[in-house]
Amino acid sequence: MNIEKLKSEFLDLYGQGDTRIFFSPSRINLIGEHIDYNGGKVLPGAIEIGTYAVVRATGDNRLLLASQNMEARVEVDILDLKHEEDHDWANYPKGVVYFMKEAGYKVGGMEILIEGNIPNGAGLSSSASLELLMAKMVSVLFNEGRIPRIELVKLSQKAENDFVGVKCGIMDQFAIGMGKKNKAILLDTNTLDYEYIDMDLKVSIIVIMNTNKRRELSDSKYNERREECEVALRILRQHRDIQYLCDLSPEDFEEVKGYIKEENIRSRAQHAVYENHRVAEASSALKEGDIPKIGKLLIQSHSSLRDLYEVTGKELDAMVAAANAFPFCLGARMTGAGFGGCAIAIVKKDKVEEFIQFVDRQDEDE
Repeated sequence: MNIEKLKSEFLDLYGQGDTRIFFSPSRINLIGEHIDYNGGKVLPGAIEIGTYAVVRATGDNRLLLASQNMEARVEVDILDLKHEEDHDWANYPKGVVYFMKEAGYKVGGMEILIEGNIPNGAGLSSSASLELLMAKMVSVLFNEGRIPRIELVKLSQKAENDFVGVKCGIMDQFAIGMGKKNKAILLDTNTLDYEYIDMDLKVSIIVIMNTNKRRELSDSKYNERREECEVALRILRQHRDIQYLCDLSPEDFEEVKGYIKEENIRSRAQHAVYENHRVAEASSALKEGDIPKIGKLLIQSHSSLRDLYEVTGKELDAMVAAANAFPFCLGARMTGAGFGGCAIAIVKKDKVEEFIQFVDRQDEDE
């Protein structure tokens, strides 16, 4: 990313004056998919690609938003913020400002130029990265940087839920807002208790693979999956004292799954319960340095997301199958919400170039 070039383009767009530079990372989720809204534990981490902004406070109520990655340029009044379809990507930062103002924090007008190197719609949380970027800018520019990071995380999630309309859990915002270099975060999405675990994969490394099939999260079946889980939860609450699906152990679930008569609803719940168990196993394996076990758990996770949760698609399935066919890949799975986007693989460090060529060849043969 050429920051000086971005700054120069900001000055061309908005005129001369002092500016500030901000950055917000993206994230991957090692394991624990589609359970952050089911009260489960997840194992994400921040990664070095992300979203950059050049910003200047205007001293008035105008919020001007422009992006090098998107066409829409927006000017709005911060006293009259509302969701507008034609504002597209700008609804995410607008929502953050709206809820920070609602929470009683100081907000003000800004001129902003954004550029990211996260593939858009790839399942690496470009939206959450943008939300935390805006939250941090408001905190620093108007609140002396004193707003706690966890508060920025919660307000960013609220913006996506209630302003944009995507009923995401808190994992993406938490991983980005609370992430540390070379650390995974074991996060209990129910209590928000968390611990950092060294992301030490020994002789292996995580490779991110992009299907280049962009997904539109708010237009996808993401909200539908969440609703299906809520149906399952309502049924099972009649038979167990639980707050979330992930309060059940696999053994508990096997005892009560018969109460869920619709097969697809039962499958969604089964994925949530067993995926939560896989997170516990993977976090223990990461602490113990048992990387092959993590690889096996990734394979199990993808199978569950494909067969029980039905959020993968042919492109992701083909890419993951190709990755798993490589002799020095310990395991691969989709990451993010699915319906396209990215997959991750654990690959021996000295075999990465061979791995890339191998997967590319398989993709060409499809």
